[in-house]
Amino acid sequence: MHHTIVDIGVARQIANYSDAVEVRPNLRWLYTSGTPGLSADGDLPRDITGQAERAWEHVIRMLEKADMTVRDIVKATHYLTRSEDIPAYGKVRTRFLGDARPASMLLIVPQLVRAEFLLEIEIIAAKA
Repeated sequence: MHHTIVDIGVARQIANYSDAVEVRPNLRWLYTSGTPGLSADGDLPRDITGQAERAWEHVIRMLEKADMTVRDIVKATHYLTRSEDIPAYGKVRTRFLGDARPASMLLIVPQLVRAEFLLEIEIIAAKA
């Protein structure tokens, strides 16, 4: 891990993420675009679990292409269109992140670029 978790105790009251993350100098950075659960052939699962799993699979593939893992994520931003999807999304997020604890923000938005998208994920990662 090329960053230090800054813990002031607030994040752990909510979920498994960090209050802040400090990144060492001279690292490579990866910024992803908002990533939905849409496949390269245009297939889109109808439910939040399917979309979340596919979106996280895309994030993992982008990290791998940059020779990184989820342990290199320093910030994750999650956009959901329905608050009732938070518990199901949280289970998928936890499964993919394991014990990695990036800084994190989850927003409920009225709609994403395509009305059928239930979520998008964007991450920032850093590695030597």
